[in-house]
Amino acid sequence: MKETPLSNCERDFLLRAIEEKKRLDGRQTYDYRKLKITFGTDYGCCFVDLGQTRVMAQVACELVAPKENRPTEGILFFNIELSPMASPSFEQGRQSELSVKLNRQLERCLRNSKCIDTESLCVVSGEKVWQVRVDVHTLNNDGNLMDAASVAAITALCHFRRPDVAIQGEEVTVFSPEERDPIPLSVYHMPISVSFAFFQQGTFLLVDPCEREERVMDGLLMIAMNKHREICSIQSSGGIMLLKDQVMRCSKIASVKVSEITELISQALLNDKAARKAGGKCGFAESMPQDRITALKMDQTDVEMTSVSQTGSGILQGDEAPPPTVPSPVVPVPGVGQVGQGLQSWGLEEEEDDDDEEE
Repeated sequence: MKETPLSNCERDFLLRAIEEKKRLDGRQTYDYRKLKITFGTDYGCCFVDLGQTRVMAQVACELVAPKENRPTEGILFFNIELSPMASPSFEQGRQSELSVKLNRQLERCLRNSKCIDTESLCVVSGEKVWQVRVDVHTLNNDGNLMDAASVAAITALCHFRRPDVAIQGEEVTVFSPEERDPIPLSVYHMPISVSFAFFQQGTFLLVDPCEREERVMDGLLMIAMNKHREICSIQSSGGIMLLKDQVMRCSKIASVKVSEITELISQALLNDKAARKAGGKCGFAESMPQDRITALKMDQTDVEMTSVSQTGSGILQGDEAPPPTVPSPVVPVPGVGQVGQGLQSWGLEEEEDDDDEEE
């Protein structure tokens, strides 16, 4: 299904607002949307909310044969799935141009930057290595999928734990988490992608464009950088010519944003580790809001019942039982006794009336 194009009025309104340094959601030119990071129940599952854009990253591993040209290195594999649930323009089971571009950019950002020690993933040289697979699923698309995907992927890799192994001769034993504690991956640094949208041939610049701003932009610049200000990858799309000063300006802005996001990721990992160690809420249960009607759960209110029970027992003890009432029998006709009502249903009045008429 093709996406609905913007009307001329909407396009002109967006461009005029950008010229006046105003944005639809009230942000400033260099402001990022609110970034929220939550983790799943299992290690290696991460949810990232960038405004209304929501992605999920899941990391898994398995033992495979290594590549012939690199027998002592593990394998990193990245895959981004654009689900129709995220946007009606995404088609299920079909590689679109956007998904191919995002996959390549994510591989350049994480795999080519050597942020993961692949040699530590080797079990038996030339025979068995760990293949780490990172699947990124888009749950909702409101623009800037690349930044959300890069944050989710590197956070999931830092959160992931692989099983421990033991080698005895030619036999390789993989231990379950109950037998031995899983081992985290060796992460050297955290490359984070920051996107810049250009309008009117590079005259105006915006950080973290939303979905409507992406429709009217002329070009996009994605810079992947770590907190040490090392550029891991850079890609420009849209066919616009950028000056050296513009690229340097974007790199300085990216260094500030990357430092803030890296600190947020580190704090989220520490909070999750402390919550799991203390046995508290972790994973998806922690991200559920508790102060809404739709949360299906409200905070319990403590009610003191001691005084109520004492008062109730005192009332029962001090109250007098009512005297028993015994109804007196009624003799409507000779030979018939009645207790209570029911005279009409017996038909005795009709017999009395008949006797009176005969007399």
